[in-house]
Amino acid sequence: MAAPLDLLVIGDINADLIMWGTDPVPAFGQVEKLMEVGLLTIGGSSSITACGAARLGLQAACIGVLGNDALGSFMRTAMSRTGVDVSGCPIDATRQTGISVILGSSGRSDRAILTASGTVGVMSTAAISRDVLGTARHVHCGSYFLQPRLREGLADLFREARELGVTCSLDTNWDPSDTWDHGLASVLQQCDLFFPNEAEAIKITGSQDVDTAASALAQSGPTVVVKQGATGAFSRHGSRVLRARAPTVDYVDSTGAGDSFNAGYLLGFVRGWEPERCLALGVACGSLSTRALGGTEAQPTLEEALALASTIRVMVNGQA
Repeated sequence: MAAPLDLLVIGDINADLIMWGTDPVPAFGQVEKLMEVGLLTIGGSSSITACGAARLGLQAACIGVLGNDALGSFMRTAMSRTGVDVSGCPIDATRQTGISVILGSSGRSDRAILTASGTVGVMSTAAISRDVLGTARHVHCGSYFLQPRLREGLADLFREARELGVTCSLDTNWDPSDTWDHGLASVLQQCDLFFPNEAEAIKITGSQDVDTAASALAQSGPTVVVKQGATGAFSRHGSRVLRARAPTVDYVDSTGAGDSFNAGYLLGFVRGWEPERCLALGVACGSLSTRALGGTEAQPTLEEALALASTIRVMVNGQA
């Protein structure tokens, strides 16, 4: 694994099979429907964030468990081609690499996702060498709720990282169990940045609205950066709130847009940018990633992202 690293991403690595057509709703009874597109591509919140960061020019590595199978081989090759170092990924020959089947259509505003988690659920902090941890400038973890073994030791891992001068961030993603806890509070206390989307922030806190949710989460210590899809995003640190509207792009698919947002924000954070500039770049990266099917197919270069970010106005406590 290359050192030093700008960004070490730990967590879920799985493939996405995107099925795209005018009528993506399955019909039982052995009814066969024809779809317009079937695309096997990089999936997983952690994977997509790492690939987006590498595309922007960060030295990025990703560690997650893969199976000794065709999907595992596909993911290693595909991620390596984006510039992500995956040499530290352990192999579990007893399980299949995780896969998500995403059903969507250009005529629908939402998607359906079917996931077989496979190796995703067996990732643990034992796979993270402390030597590697100390070479990173920042550590990010995605899909907290999907990884029971990883979340058991994540607070301690982040604590060790911060003692080494490494900053940390978390994106929980959705909780299929609808519990929205699993020791999250102790992890957030060790985070510098937290990246929920609007629905996740409300679920985690039990709040009635997203602003109240962000305020409650910020009390744990991290800067809370809330992704709001086509609306844009906002961040809260203490009483300081930054808001940015998403620009108009040639939208195709929002798969992984939040993870691409993470990558953009993290590039600015690692490089010591002001929060306003980090937020604008995150929104630009998330928006541009929606130009094609899949989470990584349209991830922007830094030049593309900076050009769009320069057009995004960031409001500070309601003021331009």
